[in-house]
Amino acid sequence: VRAEPATQPEPVAAAPPPPVAEAPAPVVAPPPPVVEAPAPKPAPPPRPKVRLADRLARTRSAFIGRIGQLVGGRALEGDVLEELEMLLFSADLGVQTAESLLGAVKSRASGGDADQVRAVLRDAILEKLRRVEQPVAPSDARPYVVLVLGVNGSGKTTTIGKLAARYQGEGRRVVLGAGDTFRAAAIEQLEVWGERVGCEVVKGQAGGDPAAVAFDTVKAAKARGHDVAIIDTAGRLQTKAPLVEELKKIVRVIGRDCPGAPHEVLLVLDANTGQNAISQARIFTEAAGVTGLVLTKLDGTAKGGVLVGLADEFGIPVRYVGVGETAEDLRAFSADEFVDALFANDGAAA
Repeated sequence: VRAEPATQPEPVAAAPPPPVAEAPAPVVAPPPPVVEAPAPKPAPPPRPKVRLADRLARTRSAFIGRIGQLVGGRALEGDVLEELEMLLFSADLGVQTAESLLGAVKSRASGGDADQVRAVLRDAILEKLRRVEQPVAPSDARPYVVLVLGVNGSGKTTTIGKLAARYQGEGRRVVLGAGDTFRAAAIEQLEVWGERVGCEVVKGQAGGDPAAVAFDTVKAAKARGHDVAIIDTAGRLQTKAPLVEELKKIVRVIGRDCPGAPHEVLLVLDANTGQNAISQARIFTEAAGVTGLVLTKLDGTAKGGVLVGLADEFGIPVRYVGVGETAEDLRAFSADEFVDALFANDGAAA
């Protein structure tokens, strides 16, 4: 029997290779939305500078504005001169200055020409004021120390804040000293100005030693490289003797730590006080050797003539005049600008 040939197994088909997974397409982040930068806000228009003539309208009306009515073509003698003398006294010029101006009118004016009287007064007042027009020129001392005096309510602390703003605007680093330790409100007010202007305020305990605050202020200015130190003081004229001694002590203490300081002693006077401002100037000059005057609140008074009396009697440089609430309203004094404003429109109210 022939053997059957062995059955050959059928070849097994090879398994197909596993499919090759395609690499995922890279995820492309959508481009960020284009955000248009907001259009820059237009700069606010510059605050218009108010004319000094507008600020002195009340003083001009009460003083120069009455000359035409008073003279009115009448001869400059007898009753007319007496009335003119009374007008000069009532303008808060002070006795000495009023008599000096009246003498100028008698010698230089004639007839009943009101324009001529005004011209004589203008020239005489301008001559007196030019003698005290000396702009502040901070020395190379560092720190340049400014001591500020004045009675409560004169605008002293506000003036310090405005001075700080002025110096900071000139690129100088300023530190303030809250030396009026007897009024918590004065310390708080100075802190508000410090925050507004962006300068440090050195203070002590309420009721503490003002000389210690002055010393600490100068020390801080030297240690931290400040250019200017402005120090507030108390203004209690009802206690004249202690005030004088206190101010003398502050001057001694400052000078001991910083030879030559204070480099400027500013007296702040409220124009509304009229002749009382002259009395205050006498007391403070005795106490601390005032080197410069600041006359505030000229915009709200008819007694601006006191500036002429102060200049004539004391000869102390007038550094600034305050004619409003903002920092820009503390203006460097100019004799010509002041007299132009006082005699604007021939003395008519603006």
